[in-house]
Amino acid sequence: MGTRGGALKLFDAHCHLQDPRIYHVAPQLIKTTLSSGVRRFAVNGVSEKDWHIVKEMADTYPSVIPCFGLHPWYVEDRSADWFKSMKGFFETTPSAAVGEIGLDKGSHGREIDFQSQIEVFEQQLKLAKEIEKPASVHCVRAFGDVLQAMQSIGPFPAGVILHSFQGSAEVVPGFAKLGAYFSFSGYIMSLKTQKAKKMLKAVPTDRILLESDAPDALPQGNLSSLLCVPGDASVPDELWKRGQDLDSIAIPPSNDSIAATDTSVLSKETLNHPANMHIVLSYVASMLEISEEELAEISYRNAVRIFSYPGSKINRES
Repeated sequence: MGTRGGALKLFDAHCHLQDPRIYHVAPQLIKTTLSSGVRRFAVNGVSEKDWHIVKEMADTYPSVIPCFGLHPWYVEDRSADWFKSMKGFFETTPSAAVGEIGLDKGSHGREIDFQSQIEVFEQQLKLAKEIEKPASVHCVRAFGDVLQAMQSIGPFPAGVILHSFQGSAEVVPGFAKLGAYFSFSGYIMSLKTQKAKKMLKAVPTDRILLESDAPDALPQGNLSSLLCVPGDASVPDELWKRGQDLDSIAIPPSNDSIAATDTSVLSKETLNHPANMHIVLSYVASMLEISEEELAEISYRNAVRIFSYPGSKINRES
């Protein structure tokens, strides 16, 4: 795969390379993805249990931007000292941003006390503003609540990233006014085309970001363009390409049916390789009716801007 993406430079604005499902192959994932043109990874912690892993990865890999946050799914597991601990990580890791934080009223989030979610979210938003760092925000069926919190605490000159954004075009201006950026992953491909196109065209050009959200958000599309995580047990044996490139999928021979060549043949548990953000780039560019080269340049420039806070690994020329 080596030259996949050619000279295009990409910046993965949100992923979870510390996730236990892929951490054991993270070195290989990083190497392969860097060779595809992705220059940086914003690796987001989700709970007290993984902040130290995120820090270790950032210390090991120049390409990893560490982010510390308490995800809404884990607010009920927090310790009494969680916030003190988080602030300690920011004090010892000046290169870190805030994330993943947020609110969730989806099927999983409904099981978690929403008032607790709001309290933890607002506490972290206030911290992000105080330390002048961007915050990466998870929002599922809670755009009104997230907007209300941002209005009461913001604006956010350092920026807020609405990651894996799937909101409507109508909510974009209110968030953008407060300093929000809108980051797109493979999840956008599950939206109806008309909704996706309308929403994408509502986002200001200087606020567009791209992400993998690996190991989640597997993009839809043809298997020939997909990379899978090495050793992913959910991928059928016959789909693994035989040869040196062990993180590629090959179209099954002698079978040209759509069913056999589309990602629909894969399990919902199939893990997403971070290099698959090239598929997201292609899809979003087609929706915006611009070239992949132009979108790559726009999204990379935007990511460099938001991650160029004092202490960051990034400089504006990178």
